[in-house]
Amino acid sequence: MSKQYGFLIDIKRCYGCKTCSMACKSENMTPPGVLWRRVREYNTDNPNTGGFISMSCNHCDDPQCMKVCPASTYSKRPDGIVVQDHDKCIGCRMCIMACPYNAPVFDPQEGKTSKCNLCAERLDEGLLPRCVESCPAGVLLFGEIDELRKRHTTDWASLEARYHLPDHRISGPNVVIIPADR
Repeated sequence: MSKQYGFLIDIKRCYGCKTCSMACKSENMTPPGVLWRRVREYNTDNPNTGGFISMSCNHCDDPQCMKVCPASTYSKRPDGIVVQDHDKCIGCRMCIMACPYNAPVFDPQEGKTSKCNLCAERLDEGLLPRCVESCPAGVLLFGEIDELRKRHTTDWASLEARYHLPDHRISGPNVVIIPADR
């Protein structure tokens, strides 16, 4: 089996500072209004809680963006990272409509979409993704998804209901999520 990188997100630790989002934006020099990592506030009724969840591209096993792109803009590296050849993008936004996690972002100024590439250039240099490195609370971890899944088993049915996440069976996201509490 080939390597597959992913993220572990520990919601319990996140207090919504958005340092991850700003570090990503700074590292990748995305234009105004284009955030590849977003911190979303959530509220739940059962139990009555609120908090934050930091999400970006989940570098899925079955990337829906790659399936629908008419310009063959997306590809999957041997390490499982879904990358976009930005020069090929025709700005049709099919990837945005297809991604259950809304990871690709459209830039109206440029007329193209873009998304998280898991800081592939940094990884190739032996560095961590910028969002992971910058998080002051240790909310985000990065690594081979099989190793991250050994740390915590994601109860998808519970998570999807509680945090209003899409059905993981659509794309097979390579992310492990630790909920705020059980």
